[in-house]
Amino acid sequence: MNDATNNQEEKFRTYMKRAWVIYALLTIALIVVLVLFVAQDNEERFFFTIMPAAAAYVLRPTDRYLGQLVYKFTGVSPPAES
Repeated sequence: MNDATNNQEEKFRTYMKRAWVIYALLTIALIVVLVLFVAQDNEERFFFTIMPAAAAYVLRPTDRYLGQLVYKFTGVSPPAES
């Protein structure tokens, strides 16, 4: 049973890392789109480089919410809190 629990926890940690990587990549993609296609001058390029990253940091999802999404999409439940 201990092996199954460790395996489940390892899968959950792996999926959480993937979720954070996806979140970071979406943020970077948004920044690239804003800088390349929306910004019209250097001031806007600077603003669109800094502000989406800051907003993504401030409005980042909690681990609990990401854990719920991981469970919803993969079926791997978060480890029980002791």
